[in-house]
Amino acid sequence: MSDASDAAEEESDDELAEIREQKREELLSEDTPGRPVHVESREQFDELTGGDGVVMVDFHADWCGPCQMLEPVVGAVAETMPATVAKVDVDDHQAIAREFEVQGVPTLLFFVDGELEERLVGVQDETDIGRIIEQYA
Repeated sequence: MSDASDAAEEESDDELAEIREQKREELLSEDTPGRPVHVESREQFDELTGGDGVVMVDFHADWCGPCQMLEPVVGAVAETMPATVAKVDVDDHQAIAREFEVQGVPTLLFFVDGELEERLVGVQDETDIGRIIEQYA
């Protein structure tokens, strides 16, 4: 290969890496409408749950079968309900899970104007979740 084609391939790889990073940031951004926010830090969790409105927090784990069953419901809630939806991986954020006494996953917590109001444990359907959100919205 020539030096010019090597340079072009390297530039293309750099552009692709930059695009991937931008997409990752968009997906993790709390400002992305209709998508759950993946909590990355305690500060982000406090910011999300301490504000106004309804926030549903899904405490989950990648290895959890029921959590995987709940995933499409959580996505649908994020798209259609008047609430912020946050996801907390209990393996990555054990201190947060401990603080809120999450003993099994999935556990859904509902914060309203910064206060914990409701808790559901186990797989839930969209209708039951919707009733809780509508009650507080």
